[in-house]
Amino acid sequence: MNHDAYPDYYLADILRSAKTIALVGASPNAERPSHRVMAFLLRKGYRVIPINPGHVGKTILDQPVIGRLADIKQPIDMVDVFRAADALPALVDEILALDILPKAIWGQLSVRHDAAATKAEAAGIKVVMDRCPAMEYPRLIG
Repeated sequence: MNHDAYPDYYLADILRSAKTIALVGASPNAERPSHRVMAFLLRKGYRVIPINPGHVGKTILDQPVIGRLADIKQPIDMVDVFRAADALPALVDEILALDILPKAIWGQLSVRHDAAATKAEAAGIKVVMDRCPAMEYPRLIG
């Protein structure tokens, strides 16, 4: 996949097919982008599971916070990443260790690591980087 330009159908297919999203780097702070994007995704009907090891046992937007992806008890369709780009290789390794792989990994604005994307794509996972689903959803789906 050319990660410099995504076809609209590619992004729309991910957004339409995803039902359960793990949001890595979720923040309880309403001023943080991850909090606002999580709220948007919840309003659009997605099930969003916040992942943040520093907030396990708490809730964000009434959703229980999970410490790591391996602790999620049901399949996830998409992993939305609010972490620094250099954290993406280790996160891809964590994703590839799951029993059931997600269909997509979505790196938020400025989250891009081409080698990590190549590794995930080799395992059959679609990858989007340096994009925000809360910006793409209104543009592509309405």
